[in-house]
Amino acid sequence: MELNVMEVTCSLAPFVGTTELGNHVLFLKSNTNRGEQNELPVFPDFYSDLLKSLRPAAKSVGMATGWESLLRDEQQLEELARQAVDRALAEGVLLRTSQEPSSSDVVSYAPFTLFPSLVPSALLEQAYAVQMDFNMLVDAVSQDAAFLEQTLSSTIKRDNFTARLFDIHKQVLKEGIAQTVFLGLNRSDYMFQRNADGSAALKQIEINTISASFGGLASRTPAVHRHVLNVLSKTQEAAKILSNNPSKGLALGITKAWELYGSANALVLLIAQEKERNIFDQRAIENELLARNIHVIRRRFEDVSEKASLDQDRRLFMDGQEVAVVYFRDGYMPSQYSPQNWEARLLLERSRAVKCPDIATQLAGTKKVQQELSRMGVLEMLLPGQPETVARLHATFAGLYSLDMGEEGDQAIAEALAAPSQFVLKPQREGGGNNLYGEEMVQALERLKDSEERASYILMEKIEPEPFGNCLLRPGSPVRVVQCISELGIFGVYVRQGKTLVMNKHVGHLLRTKAIEHADGGVAAGVAVLDNPYPV
Repeated sequence: MELNVMEVTCSLAPFVGTTELGNHVLFLKSNTNRGEQNELPVFPDFYSDLLKSLRPAAKSVGMATGWESLLRDEQQLEELARQAVDRALAEGVLLRTSQEPSSSDVVSYAPFTLFPSLVPSALLEQAYAVQMDFNMLVDAVSQDAAFLEQTLSSTIKRDNFTARLFDIHKQVLKEGIAQTVFLGLNRSDYMFQRNADGSAALKQIEINTISASFGGLASRTPAVHRHVLNVLSKTQEAAKILSNNPSKGLALGITKAWELYGSANALVLLIAQEKERNIFDQRAIENELLARNIHVIRRRFEDVSEKASLDQDRRLFMDGQEVAVVYFRDGYMPSQYSPQNWEARLLLERSRAVKCPDIATQLAGTKKVQQELSRMGVLEMLLPGQPETVARLHATFAGLYSLDMGEEGDQAIAEALAAPSQFVLKPQREGGGNNLYGEEMVQALERLKDSEERASYILMEKIEPEPFGNCLLRPGSPVRVVQCISELGIFGVYVRQGKTLVMNKHVGHLLRTKAIEHADGGVAAGVAVLDNPYPV
């Protein structure tokens, strides 16, 4: 392997973005099978020593708040909250209102924490380091039609949504895939497992392969938390809030795919819902593309059904304009598909345009595939000759259990019924708020245990993070301190042309925090709020 060391400017790595570090880091560039854009951070002695000073051992950190004295002063919290909300509005941390989700005439701030939440630097680094591995894994799964069919064979018998997606996958394979460039914009989500010895471990919750959201708003929240800390004259602490710009990195992936498609006048087609509260998150990526002279049009599935067409070479045209890239911010839940919308999805999938994601990549992100990947030997089969990659991936896996009919599934159900507080029941759904816990899980398992319908679910070990105090700021809600837990997401981008991986990057992070009283649900579901990691 030929190595070349060079100095670059980078605000995307988790190890930089502070005043002390500046935005400079050395990268070891290598032409490995992780893609020519593979970048591994290498720190000179100065940076290494500084990192060590910022990064005590994970076991000694715990998940304390770090702002305990501030949380006891109610009057100060009220004033800080007012200033934080004003700064969030000024920075564009915005959502449309639930009353007018189709209009931007009246908007509100997106919910967020008053203070950044402490995250062990070692776990943040681990999450970034493994993201390119997950990119490669998702890409490998999407190319292995036999693995997808075998893995999902029981699920598609009982889960109609997955079955419909798989039917499109089979139809496109039979016809022959016209697409030659493949684009993945993923987000791998983790929680911090509290171990018996007080240490914390990074454990993956899921990987999102379609419509991975909040990269745009996550690019705007660091300035809000820096402002809060600067108001408190905590300038050194403010300088440690990490720079973060996922929307730029996601747009770079779309740009590369657009370039490889090879038509200078072609557009990017963003598939969106008409009632879209999170439009400003999407606009951030659109604006990054427009700055590169790549035009984006927003259309619904219904518009595709009525006005899209394919020519004899299966080039996609929308309103008479050629489409290079189709970027889905819709199409991840059954409720988003009418019969007309299913026809539109098939038309898009049959086209030569770069789909983000293509149907196989969406299937690669299902819970059943996630569970199957945790089996011993599966990663080795999908990523042969890469033991270090396999080890990094396995280290993030929580316990995952099949509920297929048979002895293995019976045993998993028995264990969950015996200790329901230690498990989560997950259906094959995206969008948040679908998982079952506690008594709800017990009731569902009792109903499902003798039915083949259970194959449409998986069981997962329940992650138990260390709670901490923070204020969750929501429009119309009082400012109060609550006990919270966080979920860290790392955005990844890869582009493949034919069989060659031409881009493989991590491009930023998303931290979401929620009160411990809520078992499930994200920001879009109205449960979690936006946050920033404060590395310790």
